[in-house]
Amino acid sequence: MPPLIEHRLDLAGYTTRALELEGDTPAIVLLHGYADSADSWRRVLDLLARADRAALAVDLPGFGVADALQEGPVLPQLDAVAAAAVAYAHEQTGAELILGGNSLGGALALRAAERDDLPLAGIAPVAPAGLDMPGWFAIIERDPIVRWVLAAPVPLPEQVLRTAVGEAYRQLAFANPRKAAREVVRAFTDHHRDRASVNRILANGRRVLPELEQPFRLDRIRCPVLLIWGDRDRMVTHRGAEVVTAALPGTTYELLEGVGHCAQVEAAERVAELLLDFARHPSQRAA
Repeated sequence: MPPLIEHRLDLAGYTTRALELEGDTPAIVLLHGYADSADSWRRVLDLLARADRAALAVDLPGFGVADALQEGPVLPQLDAVAAAAVAYAHEQTGAELILGGNSLGGALALRAAERDDLPLAGIAPVAPAGLDMPGWFAIIERDPIVRWVLAAPVPLPEQVLRTAVGEAYRQLAFANPRKAAREVVRAFTDHHRDRASVNRILANGRRVLPELEQPFRLDRIRCPVLLIWGDRDRMVTHRGAEVVTAALPGTTYELLEGVGHCAQVEAAERVAELLLDFARHPSQRAA
């Protein structure tokens, strides 16, 4: 089984962290969601490694251990990094590839597919943001645990804060909070060690939220699409799938029963299976 290589990578003027697998093409490039990091794809990456599939996951600017976002609109910055990640993977493999992403990363995958200059064999958005979001950011800000962390009159010890953030993550992202694996929660909270980091992530959310109101031109997408969603997603409801399937009737749509917002974590085996099958046999939707 090829090893997962963790290394620093410069993409579109940002230094970030990459988790990379060598293997068969088409490679699968994976983008994480808001407040998350490339670590959210580790379970899927492990399964892709067992199938000898080339893959790449990166931290997006403003998240994980990537460089901070610059001033100005957020989505163009993230678009540039997504495109650079695609270009990097293409250079490494010499073949078209699959671009997947969860939540904010799923929105970036859809936006990347609107372009005609990227070597995409297909895209696989997982619960993409920007389609049907009933106050997802308000859900985060109003969460009682998040509010307690921000309102505490004295600085919280790191372990106390990480425990609180981990509990909020369990409640918001998973259909079955108690089944969230400890190592998954630990990886998430590793990037939220103090109140300053929590405030920084919330500030990034406030910046990008207005840009997600109408972020797509789906009629421009010509490559095959695999759309994955959990039927118990509280953050970005699966009603958004209707927008994609109406605009792109050839979309392959998989609704996962009993799964929340982060299907790549909660149903890693099924997501990996879908990605591998899609990479082998992308649908042939006519342009």
